[in-house]
Amino acid sequence: QVQLVESGGGSVQAGGSLRLSCSFSEYSWTSRCMGWFRQAPGKEREAVAGIYIGASSTYYADSVKGRFTISQNNAENTVYLQMNSLKPEDTAMYYCAAAPTCATDGPRGPRDWGQGTQVTVSS
Repeated sequence: QVQLVESGGGSVQAGGSLRLSCSFSEYSWTSRCMGWFRQAPGKEREAVAGIYIGASSTYYADSVKGRFTISQNNAENTVYLQMNSLKPEDTAMYYCAAAPTCATDGPRGPRDWGQGTQVTVSS
């Protein structure tokens, strides 16, 4: 089981930026794709972004393309989500996730999850 720890959430005004970090305990076949999901109150959890560890391929939900950027630091076993031009509808709990493969919008069928970090965007 891969341990995932998120950090970097907070409250910002619309148009602002935040960077989320996810530290993972190890690289394995179950964590080849790392990424982010989010869940707003009363809504289903949705994929946001994904990246293959050690590769350049990235994947994004349509709602965040052009605003969010996922990246990695392999030396530190960390994945980042840079969020720019934030909107009130981006308000959600954001979860780091690990999966064997990526879908077009993030990790496919995550095996492991972080505890989540709250992002709140005010208008």
